[in-house]
Parts: sequence; C-alpha cells; structure tokens
Amino acid sequence: MNAYPTIEDTIGSTPLVRLQRLSPELTEQRGNVILAKLEGNNPAGSVKDRAASSMIRHAEERGLIKPGDTLIEATSGNTGIALAMIAAVRGYKMTLIMPDNLSVERRASMTAYGATLILTPASSGGMEYARDLALKMQADGEGIVLDQFANADNPQAHIQSTGPEIWTQTCGRVTHFISAMGTTGTIMGVGSYLRRQKPDVVIVGAQPAEGAQIPGIRKWPEAYQPAIYHPAEINQFEPITQLEAENAARDMAAKEGIFAGISSGGALVAALRVAATVENATIVFIVCDRGDRYLSTGVFN
Repeated sequence: MNAYPTIEDTIGSTPLVRLQRLSPELTEQRGNVILAKLEGNNPAGSVKDRAASSMIRHAEERGLIKPGDTLIEATSGNTGIALAMIAAVRGYKMTLIMPDNLSVERRASMTAYGATLILTPASSGGMEYARDLALKMQADGEGIVLDQFANADNPQAHIQSTGPEIWTQTCGRVTHFISAMGTTGTIMGVGSYLRRQKPDVVIVGAQPAEGAQIPGIRKWPEAYQPAIYHPAEINQFEPITQLEAENAARDMAAKEGIFAGISSGGALVAALRVAATVENATIVFIVCDRGDRYLSTGVFN
C-alpha cells in the first residue's frame, strides 16, 4: 500500500506558464518573459497547501502534536482550507477562526473538509481579532495553535519546494520574483532560496495601497507584524489598489485563461510594473489560488 500516494503527496510541482496576450509591449518588444506559477493547482487550491503540510508534519516530528488533537488557526481563507485538508488526511480536529466578511466559498470549503468554523465580526478587529482569539483559545486549553504568522515551517516549505521548482523550471534564468504579501511565508521562503542561487535576483512584494481591501494581501500593524517577516530581504514594494487587483484578475481570466483570485491579480499588477522598467528579464509571479473561490463576491460579474 505504501506505493500509493495520499492527496497530501500531490502538493507541489505546479506549472509555470508564460503570459501571451497581456501587455505584449512589455514582453515581445522589451524582451521580457512573464511567468505565472499556478499554485491553484495544488489539491486544496492554493499555495498555502505547502505551508499547511509543512507545519503539521514538522510539528508531528517534534512531538508537539499527534493525531486526534485539536488544531486552531486564525485564517483569511486559504491557509484554513489547506489546514483543514491536511487535518482530514492525518486525523486531526480543526478549528478555524475567520472574519465574517470573507467569501462564502471559503467557508464552505473549510467545513467540507470537516473543520469547525468560528466567524468573528470584521468590524471588530478582523484578522487581528481572529489571531488574538486563537491564542486565547490555546491558553484556555481548547487546542494547539500552529501560528502561520510566526512558524518557521511556513517559509521553510517554500525554501524546500516552491523556490527549487521555480529555479529548475526557469533553468536558473529567473531575474525577478513577485508575490502578494499576507503572512509573508511565500515571499520570505522563495526569496531566501533564490538569493542563495542568484544573489542579484530581485524580490518584489505586492502590498495593499492605502484603503485597499484585497483578500490575501495585508499590511499589518506593527503589533501584528508576522514574526517570520524580514522586510530587509525584499528589494522592492509595490502598492496595489483594490481596483487594480480586481481588474488584473479579470484580465488574467479573460485574456490568458488563468482563473485566479484577487491577490493573484495584485501580484500580476506588480509583475507588469516591473516589466515596464526592465529588458530581457525573466519575471515570475505567484498565482496563489483559484478564482472560483471568489465568485460570490461579484468581482467576476
């Protein structure tokens, strides 16, 4: 039976595809290649599958958790869905805490995997409140918090998998790497790996512009800044407006056939900005999830 994989074994090895029809003046005329890393092809539908598997596996190996335990996590969606999937595979109970203004598709996906969902009022602190509640529940003995915001196994997943995949898929030609910034695990891990291979690779983070509410892209208050985040390791920050991210997500689907979420649209905006300033570059950006997770928001109407 060991010859057969579980669903967890299918995480990773996602495609890297070239954009063809968006902004040809930035590619054909300037000699640039813009490549999209399709993380929505992971089994639970996002880049967070990698971190979820890494955090649970390594916690098991250290004896911190065992099947049957209750795990607790604050999430804006994708990490929660990924953790719920891994918990189902490995035999854990999963309690997820999420602000109530996030899409119904995310909620339904979590509960489909058997997770218990606690919705918190977005008007009363949003994700910050959810993070505080998770830690309080752990202190009260209600479960164990993996804490994606401070857990080194989050970026480590991308040092071990996403980064090497991008390096191999581009044959070492990657010059710029771009990711939306949420927990920052993806950009920290991939950036760390790529810089070891090529010190002059440019790491670009997509952040929300003032007032933007983009699922999956955050600019945390100082008190809630993820412990895994080291801003000095990012070369360039691109502020993304909500309208820019939404328009880019629609364009990516309608012009490239890549149906992705709003934060992926934000990463695309940053990639196009970079492409407008360089020549003969190989630009890779993360398409972190699938667009069907956002249909109820009306963004694609």
